[in-house]
Amino acid sequence: MIAYPNVKLNVGLRVLRRRPDGYHDLDTLFIPCNSFHDTLEIITGDDYSRTSAHLQETYAGAQLAQGITPDGKLMISLARKEGVDWDPLKDLTARAYGLLAEQHKLPSMKIYLEKTSPVGAGLGGGSADAAFALRMIAELAGLAFSDAELAALAARLGSDCAFFIYNRPMLGSGRGEILEPFDIDLSGYRLEVTVPEGIAVSTADAYRGIVPNVPEVPLRDALRLPVEEWKGLVVNDFETTVFAKYPRLAEIKQSLYDAGAVYAAMSGSGSALFALYRD
Repeated sequence: MIAYPNVKLNVGLRVLRRRPDGYHDLDTLFIPCNSFHDTLEIITGDDYSRTSAHLQETYAGAQLAQGITPDGKLMISLARKEGVDWDPLKDLTARAYGLLAEQHKLPSMKIYLEKTSPVGAGLGGGSADAAFALRMIAELAGLAFSDAELAALAARLGSDCAFFIYNRPMLGSGRGEILEPFDIDLSGYRLEVTVPEGIAVSTADAYRGIVPNVPEVPLRDALRLPVEEWKGLVVNDFETTVFAKYPRLAEIKQSLYDAGAVYAAMSGSGSALFALYRD
């Protein structure tokens, strides 16, 4: 079974308050973005893999990492042009298998993941991989879950993983795992996504210096305004701290407006920026 997990954009991201559990209450709009995607294949047992030979032929050394669980039930192969610098068995796709295996008898599986979406760009590529893997593993194991049940499981893997179960525009609150469908019409606008080279922002760094606040105009109300009125109202609070550390990102955002964008912003905790242009 093969899938191509897409990424997401945050249209507005407000940090409202710090919670007693150490997390923050957020307010954001998630929208799917097909500018980047990974390739994820999961097979059972010794079934034929279309991806395995491609990874072996294309990647070498640190570009390709593999792991097998102690019980031999899961083998995972990760490939990335820039190199894989994390333990494959701690990848969110492997954790998705482990999460389901806690309560269900799963067959032996092999995961092949080719990562081509940017890492550390605020696009949620890893979360997408996890959510897609969760759905695929459940299907291969013959487990029947509703989207709501899968989303609840995905939320245990990461705050924005649940969004990718639905993969349509959703308002996110709480840690980002409380989702509500939201109708938004961006027809008539051209979307462009920019991922600056050499800048990867950690979420922990982005939170340092954040001062939570509740905006006068709630995000959902601001989003109902024409896109041309979003500037200054549909705000990503992380831009303040991230731009201070990486001034180049502020320069890129301004260049997008200079090029005619009617709205431009950073996605998530950065470093990706996106712009909407009138067609």
